[in-house]
Amino acid sequence: MITIHVDGERREIGDGSSLGSILPNHPEGCAVALIRPATQQQAETKNLAISTTAGEITLELAGSTPAFLLDPAFISRLALHWEDRYAASFGHFPTDIRPARKPHLYERGEVILGCGGYERERSYLIFAKTRHSADHGADNTGGVIGRVVSGRAVLDRWTTGDRITKIEPVISWADTSRSFTTTDMNLILEEGVQVVTSIRVMAQGFTPDRITTGAAASVEHLLISLESGRFMVGRATTTHILDARAFGTDVPAQYKHPRREGTVTVRTIGSSQGGIYIYRADVPSSPSHSIVGQVVHGIELVKLAKEGDVFVIDVQPQRIDLLGLPLDSAKKTALARDFTLNVDKDDASRIIVSQEPGTTLDVLHERAATVTTAPLTKVVDIELDDAHAPVSCDLFRRITGLKEHDAGMMPAFFMFDDVFLFKPTIPPGTTIYPENCPVGEASAAALAITNDSRKGAGLVGVRLSANKEFGPTSEPFEGTNIIGRVIDTEKLKAIKEREWVYIREVRR
Repeated sequence: MITIHVDGERREIGDGSSLGSILPNHPEGCAVALIRPATQQQAETKNLAISTTAGEITLELAGSTPAFLLDPAFISRLALHWEDRYAASFGHFPTDIRPARKPHLYERGEVILGCGGYERERSYLIFAKTRHSADHGADNTGGVIGRVVSGRAVLDRWTTGDRITKIEPVISWADTSRSFTTTDMNLILEEGVQVVTSIRVMAQGFTPDRITTGAAASVEHLLISLESGRFMVGRATTTHILDARAFGTDVPAQYKHPRREGTVTVRTIGSSQGGIYIYRADVPSSPSHSIVGQVVHGIELVKLAKEGDVFVIDVQPQRIDLLGLPLDSAKKTALARDFTLNVDKDDASRIIVSQEPGTTLDVLHERAATVTTAPLTKVVDIELDDAHAPVSCDLFRRITGLKEHDAGMMPAFFMFDDVFLFKPTIPPGTTIYPENCPVGEASAAALAITNDSRKGAGLVGVRLSANKEFGPTSEPFEGTNIIGRVIDTEKLKAIKEREWVYIREVRR
């Protein structure tokens, strides 16, 4: 038998066990981090990984590691004793400190060894949550033994019942030959190896007990971008990794702050606008980046990532998006997430077509959402053809709302014979290049958008019958981009001009 650690959990496994044998349900193609034993490197590092019931933090020590910090008996004493807006303390435990009986100035993130009532038998680890001056029963130096360099958001989440569960040295990342990411499930595991299977992120402004909404819109972009539960590394540098799949999305700049190790940001300006960044080193704040979250587990994956890696990622809270749901399903979601659902018409056969407030953090903060519904007869199901028209389909989702929701809408413009035309708003400067133009015949029920070769660029249309001369928008084939098909063609016949039409995307 050998001993390994999987996401911090100690396991005993048989000699010769493979990675796949301990992770039978790990998604195919998703990388994990393997950290092989590196005792000498660990002895040289000045960082400690501290696991708490509210998340993980990394402590950079001011000097050598105090021996008592790694004593298992010491860990068992580290329950949260008190916390306020300035600091949080864990303990108590005996030390030999000599309290100076005078206040000291502390900065956010500093970790202090102090005592209560100037009794060294009642010593505490005290984490400064904000800049303040206080007498924490520390010695003449102020008692600062280190500072939190990763996971500072955890300091604000601690509450009654939380505790420190583990303290261990952080490995040196200089030798990546012994620490790496892999998708090889046949890899044989060795004694002492650490396996990290996923990244867990806590959204900016979210804790189980307190919600703030200052970054609600940019956090919603994070939840949308990573709703699939996958982070795709499009770029890996010394300071960050980047998921570029959401490039080109408008995101408001809401929360600027220094970007620490484990900070998650979204770029709000420039050609990379909408990209999701996770930092593996401390860098200054930037007017181009808004902070949207903090890694609370899996920083090893962030640090070891290579371009092309795909990781499992879990962002909390789970997104609340009711659009496109039957009313009964929305009610179940509201009950499970503990918020009130206000409905215009309480009819189980209706579909939700709008939601206020529109962001997850706002719904959780207000503990209520107001929804507008439409009868199923007014909701048209469509299927989009990303395989043949990926750019045009992406544009269509953006202009109808399907990019962010399961239900979208567009205004009916004109109808004649068996042709139905719609005129969604196209952002200025948008270019629609020819893509997936029909050849020989435009099939019945095909959904199309007119490209920039014609004056009516951006017009969306569907034709109920096949046609060998004109596309669904009544343009020649060279001016027509086929983007999918309409499933509910019969519902189109009830549409009136200038009426908003609700659409719902069906995915195979």
